[in-house]
Amino acid sequence: MSDAQAARPEVAPKLRTVFVDALDLDGEVDVENLKYREIEAWDSVGHMALVAAIEDEFDVEFDTDQVIDMSSFKVAVDMVTELTAKND
Repeated sequence: MSDAQAARPEVAPKLRTVFVDALDLDGEVDVENLKYREIEAWDSVGHMALVAAIEDEFDVEFDTDQVIDMSSFKVAVDMVTELTAKND
């Protein structure tokens, strides 16, 4: 767990729900270890839907580099944690 995650432990469970909803995942998927393009639902279209859902849920905005770099659930947790900390 990164320092940012330790400071904002509420991000991961909430983000997990966003991943499940945006990518229409079932209970079989290990969201915490999920990586981009590892499952059919997380293709380029699913990625953009996921980014939009995260931005809406957490009231954050990703720049282009962040959208490209969001390669896993863990990376997304770090990004959201850092962005929400900046919004405080």
